[in-house]
Amino acid sequence: MTSTRIAPPVRRPTPTRPPRPAVRRTLIGAALVLAVAVVVRVSTVGADNPLPSVLSDGITLAASVVVESLPFVILGVVISIAVQLWVPTRAMDAIVPRRGILRRAVLSLLGVILPVCECGNVPLARGLMMRGFSVADSVTFLLAAPILNPITLVTTYQAFGWSDGILISRLVGGFVIANLVGWLVSLHPDPSRMLTPAWAVACAVSVQERSRPSPRRVAAMFRDEMSAMLPALFFGAAIAGLIQVAVSRETLVGVGGHPVYGVLALIALAFVIAICSNVDAFFALSLASSFSPGALISFLVFGPMIDVKMLAMLSTTFRARALAVITVVVALCAAVLGLGVNLLV
Repeated sequence: MTSTRIAPPVRRPTPTRPPRPAVRRTLIGAALVLAVAVVVRVSTVGADNPLPSVLSDGITLAASVVVESLPFVILGVVISIAVQLWVPTRAMDAIVPRRGILRRAVLSLLGVILPVCECGNVPLARGLMMRGFSVADSVTFLLAAPILNPITLVTTYQAFGWSDGILISRLVGGFVIANLVGWLVSLHPDPSRMLTPAWAVACAVSVQERSRPSPRRVAAMFRDEMSAMLPALFFGAAIAGLIQVAVSRETLVGVGGHPVYGVLALIALAFVIAICSNVDAFFALSLASSFSPGALISFLVFGPMIDVKMLAMLSTTFRARALAVITVVVALCAAVLGLGVNLLV
């Protein structure tokens, strides 16, 4: 009689969380650099030997970007955690269609009930991916929500009213461009390859490990998300400050009267200045006497979707090549929109 050995069951490999980087050291280092820069800037006001004007202006601009953006980043992280842990799946299914263009269109309109600017929408879009939403869905929401949120619409109306169709062009243009980019992303044979490897694994693990919320888990999620967002925010703010002092704003404004160059100049300015979408309409209003309506619309559409600060924050989630392609597509669409308005007005 021969004995039969039963082979042990084969265990399928399960995705594991990527090793946590030294986020604490990165966060502390970035915070210290910014804090020292701000302290030095404040302490030299009125001093006999102030900082060089270029350095002083750069620090001031970088600090202002952080101060302007930080509350919305925190709000976005809080809403992201709430969406991941407390919004029932059946509620999401009841609101959002299951597939296709209609699904992305509804997701892009969620900005109407979530008054968070572009900075806060980055962690919120990451939270949607954690819930199992596709890359195309999340990108559509990410690009549309800063323009379609009620605060942005109200401030745009306060700045321009119904003149030159700027408010309507911003609303419709932002919606169309966001859904166009989302549709293009959905055509990718493997959209997960647009994500950084660590984030792709984290999303897969999160979808499989849905569990009951607890104070400890909420605190851990808040810590991890802020640890990812804050260094990127500080870095992006520093780059924005550096570019603004390196590129003369007068140079950009000097081409404002040209119907084509003015559009390109304000797209470049929107990328450089990295101003919050909730207040950018008032900044654009200050340029209205020098630039065409089409140029102003390009500024108001491109800026909330893509700027140097946003790219730094999005680098925590998307590969550089994916960000480059999205940036080029959004810039081309914003330019076409602006040029079209200039031809019609």
